Parts: sequence; C-alpha cells; structure tokens
Amino acid sequence: MSQKTWGGRFSGDTDDRVEAFTESISFDRRLYRQDIIASQAHARMLADVGLLSADEAGKICAALGEIAGEIDRGDFAFSVKLEDIHTHIEHALIERLGDVGRKLHTGRSRNDQVVTDVKLWVRDAIDRLDVLLRETQAALVSSAERDHDLVLPGYTHMQRAQPVLAAHYFLAYVEKYQRDRDRLTDCRKRVNILPLGAAALAGTSLPIDRDNVARQLGFASVAANSLDVSSDRDFALEFVFDLTLIALHLSGWAEEWVLWTTTEFGFLDVPDAFCTGSSIMPHKKNPDVLELIRGKSARVAADLQQLLMLVKGLPLAYNRDLQEDKHALFDAHDTVAASLELAAALVRETRFRKEIVAARLEDGFLDATTLMEHLIAKGVPMRAAHEAVGKLVRLCEERRCRLADLPAEVYESVRPGLTPGVYKVLGVHNALAAFRSAGSTAPAEVERQLRHWQERLGERPA
Repeated sequence: MSQKTWGGRFSGDTDDRVEAFTESISFDRRLYRQDIIASQAHARMLADVGLLSADEAGKICAALGEIAGEIDRGDFAFSVKLEDIHTHIEHALIERLGDVGRKLHTGRSRNDQVVTDVKLWVRDAIDRLDVLLRETQAALVSSAERDHDLVLPGYTHMQRAQPVLAAHYFLAYVEKYQRDRDRLTDCRKRVNILPLGAAALAGTSLPIDRDNVARQLGFASVAANSLDVSSDRDFALEFVFDLTLIALHLSGWAEEWVLWTTTEFGFLDVPDAFCTGSSIMPHKKNPDVLELIRGKSARVAADLQQLLMLVKGLPLAYNRDLQEDKHALFDAHDTVAASLELAAALVRETRFRKEIVAARLEDGFLDATTLMEHLIAKGVPMRAAHEAVGKLVRLCEERRCRLADLPAEVYESVRPGLTPGVYKVLGVHNALAAFRSAGSTAPAEVERQLRHWQERLGERPA
C-alpha cells in the first residue's frame, strides 16, 4: 500500500518539489504528544462502541505509547514523504500492527484530527503561560514589598507629573498581567470544545461516541456543527491576540526600564547577567534583554496579522491554507513564554538606585497638582486653581526654585488666608501623603492593594 494516507486515488508518485513544498513535519512534529493522546482516546472509544475489539484497542494504545517513547528519545525517523506528524504516527503504527493499525482512523479525518491536536496543544500552552504570568506577578509583588517606601516620579508624555510609590508602580503591572491571565482563562473555554468526530466535514455514518472522547481528553463539550469544525481557527486567533497583548505589556515595561537604565535617568541597575557590552566601546553596558523583549513584541503582533490574513476569505471546511497556522501559533507562544521567563528574573534581580532617584525627586513640580487640589478644597474653582498654580510654576521657573520655596506673601496673593496650610501639601512626600482616593498611590491604599496581591498570589513579605 502507498505510504500516503490518500494514495489509492493516484496512479503516480508525487513530485519531489511538491513533497518539499507541502510538508509540515518540519514544524508540526511538536504536536506528537497531543496526536498520540487523542488517538489513544479515539481507539478506546472505537472499542467501546464495537468498531474495534478491546484487544485491538489495547494493542493500538500500547503501540502508540511506544512510538511516543521513540520520539521522546530522538529515535524516531522523520521524512518529508510522510507529510505531517499525523501520517508519521499512523504509518509507524501500521508498520507495527498491520491491519489493526489501519483501523485507527475509523470515524475520523485528518481535518478533525489536526484541529483536535492543535486545541490540545493550545490548552496546554494556556496552562503553561498562566504559570509564567503568575510567576511574573509574584516577582512584581515581591519587588513592591522590597521597595515599599521608595517614591518615584510618575510620568505622562514622558514629563514628570506626580509622585507615586514604587509599590504602586509594580502593582500596575500586576493588574495588567492579571487581565492577561483572565483573557487566557476565557479563551480556554472556547478552546476546550472537542472537534474530533466531525470527520472530514459532514460527520460519519459510523456509531462513534464523541462525548466518550471528550470525557477522556477533558473537553467540556463537543463541537455542535461538523461543517464548522475543520475550518474553525477562531480559538487560535483569539489565543494569539491574547499573546499579543501580553507582548505589548512586556514591551511597554521594557521600554520604561531601558530609559531608566540610561545615564540621563540612572534609576535602575540591571544585573550584568542580563546585559551585554560593545565590540568597540569598552565602557558600554547595554540592556539587550530588555531591548529584545521590546523588539520581539513586533514578531508576536506580526504572527497575529499572519493568522488574520490566513483565514480571510476561506470557505467552510478544511483548506490546505490552514497548514500555515502553526508557524505563527508556535512562534507567538514561544516568543512570549521566553520573554516572560526573563521578565520575572529581571524584576526579581534588578534594583533601583535609590540615592539617584531621591536626589532629583523634588525636580519637576510633582506637587503642583496636589497644590491645585488644596486650593479647590479651600473653595477656589477648579479652573481658577489650575490657572493660579500654573502661574506659580512659571514664577518658580523664573526664580529657579521649588513651589515650597516661594514665600508666604506669594501664596497670600493667590488667596488670602491660604498660607497657614499650604506648606503642608508642598514637597513630594507631603503631596504623596495627601492622596486618598481608592486605587490611588496613597500609602494606605497601596498597602491594602499590596496585601491583597500577596494573599492572592501567596507571595509573602520577605
């Protein structure tokens, strides 16, 4: 018999150039575990409904286990002539069991087989990524506890804006990564629907039990429409979209830290282990890992774009175009997973240069907004208070001084009777202490949020 799963229809051999062009074994071999697990479940189901004997199913499952072991050990031979991982495994099974192995594909098609394997892989990938995201969150929470009292300048438009606690800064990314985890959890619900049993596109006349397979493989339900199944890559697009958001969150964080390592900022000391040097400038210490995390986000976004264009305009049921989904799927996952592993390590091991941060903390009028709100609390209309503080800032720039350095008569000229309390809100630490709204950088609010995340993630104070 032909090595091809479809050879009976054809009278001649496939052109070598076609085999090289159409093969996918070079990249879909990583689905071998999922293919074997799903095939074992399918075989047991076939025995349960009487399409295989119990002995035949047992032999098939055992042989599939042996094949998995060979692939694990690197003892399995791959060839482009066998196209994909599914054909390789079936061919190896038939070599071992003959006609018994030929019975495995009863009641299924490569169409529903492929998408089942991919769903199993994505489901596993989501679970792995959730662990990595949680580890990154835990690193951020640990750093928030470590730098609990450190005050940083907060920025908008990359201009100094208001003071924030370093713990508040770290917890901002904890929130972002929690949204990423929540999106993946929600995505997993749509991944966890069994395609197997839809066969090529219309189902099968054989008495298969799809619910049986779903229970074995841990799927929550079976896909309702066989025609929809083999063309459905919504779950893959959704997954890679979620990965793209993770990559963008990592990229924004990396950009901040790249800036903060510069001489102009000098806020951070990234360990040497996460940096490289220059081939010509001996003094250089380049934050290459951070730059690559930022740069690799472009790959993940491009992977999403590839998938979007891949499925655009495809008719129902399987089309060979869908073979190309795995490049983008695997690349997006691998890139994000590697970035998260390094991000968690960087967060845990990088330290703020606290003396440098403190030396310039009073620069940039970080207390200006708090002064405006103090005026509002005294009855000055918001727009009038905004204009008054703007004029005071301009005066300080002319005098090259801080708001807290302005004499009392200046504040009395803004509003009589203002002076006694105004200096209590001026200066970064006074401004920080004035915050009170929920979710703000108010010390008590940050402490509450920090304890919440420590309890939620099990990241106890050191």
